[in-house]
Amino acid sequence: MEEKQPSFIHKISRIISDFFNPLISLVIFFIYMSIKNYSLHNSLLYFVPILLMIILPIIIWIAWKVKTGRYTNMDVSNRRQRKSLYFFIAACVISYLLFNYFENGYIDFVMLFILILLFAMQISNYFIKSSMHTAFNIFVAALFFAMDTGMGLLWLGIAILVGITRIILKRHTPKEVLMGAGIAFVVSFLYLYCNIQFQH
Repeated sequence: MEEKQPSFIHKISRIISDFFNPLISLVIFFIYMSIKNYSLHNSLLYFVPILLMIILPIIIWIAWKVKTGRYTNMDVSNRRQRKSLYFFIAACVISYLLFNYFENGYIDFVMLFILILLFAMQISNYFIKSSMHTAFNIFVAALFFAMDTGMGLLWLGIAILVGITRIILKRHTPKEVLMGAGIAFVVSFLYLYCNIQFQH
């Protein structure tokens, strides 16, 4: 019997979902923020520690876990498998926050709220496998929104699209996508509120 080929919508959904995964979306934001706010030298000083302490360790961790059969896929779709992933990501983010505080003398506000979002997602994971793709893209939309309203609204559209692709690909149920979105909206609102207070 011939194997059924994925539909055009399924293929497009996979491309969108794979490209706008949480790590890539955050990297796009950090590059955008660096270009807008810093010189090339300062951009590298800001971005390289994030790359070395958070992004690369997470990619290596997931790839190693998939290779050894402990994670089913690079998306870490399994709810039980996600527990260790959340703890590992949190450890990476906390390490960076401590490094940045002792090295530069301030708390990285963006990373602090990424940590808050992670903890919220971890708690949620005990009850429902909330969509990380949806949650992180909505939070990235809030990060963009704080800097550029147009970019924020554009990324919110991307986040909605990503949420739909997660349902099409059967990686999440509509309830799981809505749960991820709900958590992200609460954390995003707190971030934007604190960001406004901090600026005044």
